[in-house]
Amino acid sequence: MIVQLVVLKVILTPVLVGVASLGARRWGPAAGGWIVSLPLTSGPVAFFLAVQSGPAFGAATAEASMAGCVAIALYASAYARAVLWAPARGWPMALAAGAVGWLAGALFVQPVLHWPVGLLFIPVVAIALLALRTMPSADAAETTTGRGPWEVPLRMALGTAIVLVVTAAAPLLGSGPAGIVAMLPIVVTILAVFAHRGGGPEHGIAVQRGLLSGLVGTACFLGVVAAALPAWGVGAAFLAAMIAVLAVQVVALRLLRGSVAGGLAIAGGEVPGG
Repeated sequence: MIVQLVVLKVILTPVLVGVASLGARRWGPAAGGWIVSLPLTSGPVAFFLAVQSGPAFGAATAEASMAGCVAIALYASAYARAVLWAPARGWPMALAAGAVGWLAGALFVQPVLHWPVGLLFIPVVAIALLALRTMPSADAAETTTGRGPWEVPLRMALGTAIVLVVTAAAPLLGSGPAGIVAMLPIVVTILAVFAHRGGGPEHGIAVQRGLLSGLVGTACFLGVVAAALPAWGVGAAFLAAMIAVLAVQVVALRLLRGSVAGGLAIAGGEVPGG
């Protein structure tokens, strides 16, 4: 069983991340952010831990990852705001601000990781929607430039590494820390930095806006897994979660297309150049 799980991790995770990365390259930074908002690492982590350590452990990990959506929301908001406040400092400053935002969110949710799933879901979704509502929008529909041939393989390798490391360390970390670590924004950071460098600050913001547009869907996926896994088992719980995230993401994609088509709307002015 252990060997089969390792093989599945090594195959499934890079395929998911690779498909998402190619979609981002084809449809642009905003759509790319939306694609990588899917539970490409947190979903496989919860699945493999449910198989390895039992449904209860997998459910607790999924709930912690759902709470980790707050950290993702603060990461995206801090990155975008740093672009506006210090445009001359470029992506390094924005990335540093995003990292601080993620860490603050991860620490903030620690006391509530074991709340009832339904009770925790409401503030998580509210924070994600508030972050989206206050996120600057940018007209960055075109694909970015300056991408190396190793960019997509790098994302695939990093996504797979996260799943392998977190699932291996989960028995030592516990379900709560494992779920939070699964929400590290590594894949979206790679996408945002390349978009920012190649297409300018508006492209970096577009990635973060796309990320927030899909974050509610990820929270729904993880919430369904956390609630259904102990009673329904692995297969039924993850099937229901996939149906939920697809339904929510279809709506989110339509809203995202509308916001991109709407053009520049950052603080009543233009996105800073440079």
